[in-house]
Amino acid sequence: MNNIVKPVACKILEVKRESLHEYTFKVATDIKPEHGQFLQLSIPKVGEAPISVSSFGDGWMDFTIRSVGKVTDEIFEKQAGDTLFLRGAYGKGWPVEKFQGKHVVVITGGTGLAPVKSMLNMFYDNPDYVKSVTLISGFKNEEGIIFKNDLDKWHDRFTTFYTLDRDQKEGWNTGFVTEFVSKVPFSEFDGDYEVVIVGPPPMMKFTGLEAVKCGVPEEKIWVSFERKMSCAVGKCGHCRIDEVYVCLDGPVFNYTQAKYLVD
Repeated sequence: MNNIVKPVACKILEVKRESLHEYTFKVATDIKPEHGQFLQLSIPKVGEAPISVSSFGDGWMDFTIRSVGKVTDEIFEKQAGDTLFLRGAYGKGWPVEKFQGKHVVVITGGTGLAPVKSMLNMFYDNPDYVKSVTLISGFKNEEGIIFKNDLDKWHDRFTTFYTLDRDQKEGWNTGFVTEFVSKVPFSEFDGDYEVVIVGPPPMMKFTGLEAVKCGVPEEKIWVSFERKMSCAVGKCGHCRIDEVYVCLDGPVFNYTQAKYLVD
C-alpha cells in the first residue's frame, strides 16, 4: 500500500520567472492531479509548504510559487537539475464536470490565477466543453503580472477583463476586479453558469458579495480557500475551522459553505 504522506524526490526540469516575486517550477513526476488540487513541496531539514498545481501533463507538473517564507525562499534557490520532494495530490479540486456545458466566469486576484490556470487551458484546448468563458483577472501592478503568454492566448478566445489595481497599462483596465463583476452579462446566461473566485481572502470576500449583488445565487459560486495547511491529510488539525478541515474538505469550497469559514 502506498504511503500517502511519504515525500518522493523529483527532478526540477525548468525554472521560469513569472514576475517580480513569482517563479514557476516544472517538476518531473507521474502524479496525476485534478484541476485545483495541491501538493506538499518539501526540502529536507527545511520544511514543506502546500502549493497549488498551476499546470500538468504526462510526466510533469508546474508549481507557480510566491516567496513568502522559509520554505519558499529555499525553493527559490533551486535550479533545473536540482531535486524537490513532493507528496500528494491532496484535497478537492474544481468540479469541472459540473461546469461542462455551462457558461463559466472566472475571477482571480494576483497569484490566485495559478490554481485555475490548468482548468482554463483545458477549456481553451476543448472549446466545446463549456458554452463560454469570461475571465476577470487583476494584479496589483504591472510587475506582478503572471502567465503573460497565457493571458494573451486566453484573450483571443475568452471574454477577458484584465486590470491593474491602480497602474496604467496599454490594453488593460485600471481598478479592482470587483468593479468589473457587473460587466458580466449574467442575465443572458439563463441561469446556466458557474462562477469561480480565487485570490486573497479580502478579494474573495468582496468579489463574492459583488457577485451576489449582481444576482448570482450563492450555490453557483466556488472559491479556493487557501489557508495554511500542514499535514494535508486531516491529522494535525492545523487547518481546522470549526468542524471543517481545509486540506480534506477543500481547498475548493462552494460559497454557501466558504462564507462561514472565518478564523
